[in-house]
Amino acid sequence: MKRTDLLLYSYLIISTFLKKNYYNTALCKKITPWRCCNKMKSFRVAVLANLKENAPVFEGMGKDQWDDLDSESTVISLVNAIREGGHQAEFLEADDSIIDTVRDYKPDICFNIAESHFGDSREAQIPAILEKMQIPYTGSKVLTLALTLDKPMTKRILAWHNLPTPEFQSFEREDEQLEEGMEFPLFIKPSREGTGMGISYESILHNETELRTQLRYILRKYKQSALVERYIEGREVTVGLVGNLIGPVARRIPKDENAHRIQAGLQFLPPMEVNLEPWIESGKVYGNDLKTAHAADLEYLCPAPLDEDQVDELNWLAAAVFRVTGALDVSRIDFRLDVHDNFKPYILEINPLPGLMPKLSDIVIEAEADGIGHTELVNMILNTALQRYGLI
Repeated sequence: MKRTDLLLYSYLIISTFLKKNYYNTALCKKITPWRCCNKMKSFRVAVLANLKENAPVFEGMGKDQWDDLDSESTVISLVNAIREGGHQAEFLEADDSIIDTVRDYKPDICFNIAESHFGDSREAQIPAILEKMQIPYTGSKVLTLALTLDKPMTKRILAWHNLPTPEFQSFEREDEQLEEGMEFPLFIKPSREGTGMGISYESILHNETELRTQLRYILRKYKQSALVERYIEGREVTVGLVGNLIGPVARRIPKDENAHRIQAGLQFLPPMEVNLEPWIESGKVYGNDLKTAHAADLEYLCPAPLDEDQVDELNWLAAAVFRVTGALDVSRIDFRLDVHDNFKPYILEINPLPGLMPKLSDIVIEAEADGIGHTELVNMILNTALQRYGLI
């Protein structure tokens, strides 16, 4: 074989391999430990978060007001993971002082998990500040974080792209009439909360009286609109992913739904299901109480008992949601599988700021089921963002 032919042949082999292993951290995972990505350079990283213990206290606040925020132990675990990855890392509270503290620390990049405290688009506030200061950060950008915090707005995007999500209606007032086609049983939740806040067994609505009672409760307690959607009886499954779609990336589904690029660049973690059978008699649903007070008592089935075709469909849908919402670096997509329709998957929501609490957060459990420890997962997310900014 001529030398030029040999070079061309070698190039084709390498190109094919890289297309299959398109993603630096995934490549590291397949060849050597994830630390290989960081041998060339160490970065100065600021971990931005809002600690529960530092959250404001005000009259009339509910006991679940700050359940979305992070514990000190979670933040410490992130700082330690990033340091173990070979970087400098410090925690900065993402409050009103953030402009000064970030400017003083001079990070190369921020690892952002800040939820913020107030406002309809609160999760987008810190990224907006960082963009104004031209500081790179992990995770999705301002528009995506503002959109996905608002569940009705997200579902409008999903519905426009013909992605399966339960029929829904947004309520701004207690006396709004139920739209035609919205039939009981229904499910109600606050429009802009996470961690199952505002969700309980009473969230399953069987008649008009229950609807009005829960509407009154959510509108008055959470001071925001309520999302009412068709109740999907069945299994609740979540899919986590790390990575970024390989361009060209438009925020729409390609005409060829079998095109490789619809999922190219994403590393899917095994789907996870919470076994709710032990809690049925006590009237529990997967809401705030189970996600917080009983998180350590739950049985997590990961990988979830699904066949290969079901997993492929969930991954395809997760990638589609990631694409049309413009998500970056990491996300978790939640599904409900309809027990009355051959477990057809319905998209509930996407969380572009998934919890990263060791051992207990969904995406951490999913990663561990794939042989990826907490430290490795954190550095995978960081490396994904560093690559996106062209820093590695």
